[in-house]
Amino acid sequence: MDRCIVLVDAGYLLGAAASLLAGEPSRSRITVDHTALIQGLRERAEADTERPLLRIYWFDGAPDRVPQPEHRRLRVMPRVTVRLGALTRSDGRWAQKGVDAAMHAELTELARNGACSDVVLVTGDGDLLPGMMAAKEHGVAVHLWAVQAADGDYNQSEDLVAEADERRVLDRVWITKAVRAKELTGVCAPPPAPRPEIAAILSAPLPESALAASAEQAAAPHPAAAPRAQENGDRHPATKGVPTPKDLAALRAPGVHHPKEPASATLRWSSDKGWVDRPGAPAEPPEAAALPTLAQLTTAEQRWADREEDITTVGGDPYEVGQVFARRWMGRLPEQHNLQKLGAMYPRIPHRIDGELLRYAARFGLLAHKDDQIDEHDRYAIRAGFWREIDVRTAAEHAPAGE
Repeated sequence: MDRCIVLVDAGYLLGAAASLLAGEPSRSRITVDHTALIQGLRERAEADTERPLLRIYWFDGAPDRVPQPEHRRLRVMPRVTVRLGALTRSDGRWAQKGVDAAMHAELTELARNGACSDVVLVTGDGDLLPGMMAAKEHGVAVHLWAVQAADGDYNQSEDLVAEADERRVLDRVWITKAVRAKELTGVCAPPPAPRPEIAAILSAPLPESALAASAEQAAAPHPAAAPRAQENGDRHPATKGVPTPKDLAALRAPGVHHPKEPASATLRWSSDKGWVDRPGAPAEPPEAAALPTLAQLTTAEQRWADREEDITTVGGDPYEVGQVFARRWMGRLPEQHNLQKLGAMYPRIPHRIDGELLRYAARFGLLAHKDDQIDEHDRYAIRAGFWREIDVRTAAEHAPAGE
């Protein structure tokens, strides 16, 4: 049939794009507009092959083959089919399993059934060479696309390149229409200038216990702390005495500075960065327990609508995720005075709501490639997005009429 089909090895496409734009192949270093990427693939394939598109097959790996948020968004797009292999972790690195075999099987089956006249392969793996040769034997023209290599050289198997009927390189200009590198800094939160609300969270007062721990740390610094403090002096002035959660956990560990501290004391990941709960001691103001969670405010119909919105319109940016969560929570509050209660606790988010917020963020792939934990930088961004949305809503309600 006079149609074209595109087979995409997502690991190759996005990994090579990350190398080109961010200097390393980690997909966590880039942000992808999947709608723009799919549209770009379709337009380029139809222009190159001069055939209408039948379908785009997107091959990727996922832990336990469970679709991630990006896969759920992709598979509801027109003319897109998602095929998942396994994603396994070995020696601290993620590796795809079964993706090449799935691409080989799909390629040979499509060619054998005469489903298309042209097939576009976006891959670099030489394991697909037998499938490419089989497709050619069935009369299919094979177009091989590469992502521009960061070092200007090929990032594909030489045999694969030699066997292809047509070859094309997707250059930086084409890639950046749908993919961009994330801006990373050397600290756990973005600089204050673009997002001052994060700076406000970082500079918020700590509980008395945390301040006491910080004072002790300053009086008896760890031998390894001096070089770090000197190196990071501009970013975390010593006069503020704001320990990180790890610092505080170490200070409160039994046998370090507090030999009598109970072993059951646990660090709570709350927005104040340094709250330690102890058995029998209240962890937060009593009014925090009265604040309803989003789950309690959400009906079954709303839950379905939320899921559809998450799949189709919500991206994976941590700041945006925090905004979406806050918008839903505020919109469903039966009593708006709860907003004032929450505002009085700033910058701390009550544990129940904070935990729910982070669990919601985990749905968007923010756990991937980070040892199954949300990165500290992303945690601050998630909570900053939450507080920003709360602040916008509160300011709008108190604005004078006519403004």
